[in-house]
Amino acid sequence: MRQSRYWKAGVTVFLTVAAILLFYDVLFGHRSAVLLLSRLISALEPILYGAMIAYLLAPMVDFFDRHIAPRRAAFQGGRFRAAWVRAASLAATWAVIAVFGYLLMSFLVPEVYRSILRLAGNMETYYNTILQWTTALLEQNPSLETWVMDQMNAYYADLSKLVTDQLLPQAQQLMTAVGGGVLTALSFLKNLLVGVIVSVYLLATKERCAAYCRKLTCAALAPAKAGWVFRAAGTADRIFSGFVRGKLLDSLIIGILCFFFSTIFKFPYAPLVSVIVGVTNVIPFFGPFLGAIPSLFLILLDSPIKALYFLVFIFALQQVDGNIIGPKILGGRTGLSSLWVIIAILVGGSFFGVAGMFFAVPVFACFNTFMDFWMNCRLKKRGMPAEVSAYWEGAPRPKRDLSGEKED
Repeated sequence: MRQSRYWKAGVTVFLTVAAILLFYDVLFGHRSAVLLLSRLISALEPILYGAMIAYLLAPMVDFFDRHIAPRRAAFQGGRFRAAWVRAASLAATWAVIAVFGYLLMSFLVPEVYRSILRLAGNMETYYNTILQWTTALLEQNPSLETWVMDQMNAYYADLSKLVTDQLLPQAQQLMTAVGGGVLTALSFLKNLLVGVIVSVYLLATKERCAAYCRKLTCAALAPAKAGWVFRAAGTADRIFSGFVRGKLLDSLIIGILCFFFSTIFKFPYAPLVSVIVGVTNVIPFFGPFLGAIPSLFLILLDSPIKALYFLVFIFALQQVDGNIIGPKILGGRTGLSSLWVIIAILVGGSFFGVAGMFFAVPVFACFNTFMDFWMNCRLKKRGMPAEVSAYWEGAPRPKRDLSGEKED
């Protein structure tokens, strides 16, 4: 018993000293820990890609599992599903992904590439159009007109350099990659290919991997604490899976609808605009505005009347998404109010950019769920109500029951 106390005390002292040294190195030292972590993440990048792909495709694999062998239980006689069932599900899943990828690469990517070429070819025309508009608006104020013209010339030079030196070469590289010419030369595609292989292994053994994680948790923690970990992991999985998968599916539907109707209405740059609207739609709350503003500007340069039609169309599309498509797919996955969603997006975007704006909402939702659970447990322990309505101004003051309270 004494040795056990000494062992726990030694581990506590070691972890405390290690935490102090790590804190000092991160703030005042050579940031060796940060560099080591960065190199570790870079080395594990294909594994992370594979885990992400497997997490996104797991519901599709489960769907094919249920329909290929509907009467076979997921766990029978100490063994998981038959290997042939899982192999057939994986084959069907990747067949769907392959068909979708083929349609994307053979149709959408070339159309977007042609839109970029058209945009680059019309840069000078659009610049002259904006110049004429600005001259007409500022002709009565020469000093302001001179300043605006100087700024426009500078922005035009920067934009032209961006399009010719970065956007076009990247688009050409993308088209070459679609043809298979530089597939092995691109590090991202190489890591993605390895990630696909890893995802196949993870999807094939996902029940076994989950069982091993549960076994490790039960071995490391007491039964009560292990139960807490399982409940927390289940809640986090429910929030993340519902939001991430649902938001990606919602954005895909919005992008397809935008392309379909943009083609019918003959909006200019329909493929490029649809990609912009669909991709930015993954960002909650601010996404529709981030996608609509540059798309509207592009169409305005080509045809002001079509820009007005596009503004009406995008408003109607976002209403359909916010009131019909989004609630059907997402439901109440996060449980966050609109205010907390805005705060989460602003904080996540300031630290981690676009990815932070996307993942901040489920992260904040998990934190909000944990805080609610912690407050409810504390209030229950003190014999006080957990409902928020009990603490509104003007409501009867909650009474504290001291009869069953224990010292903290």
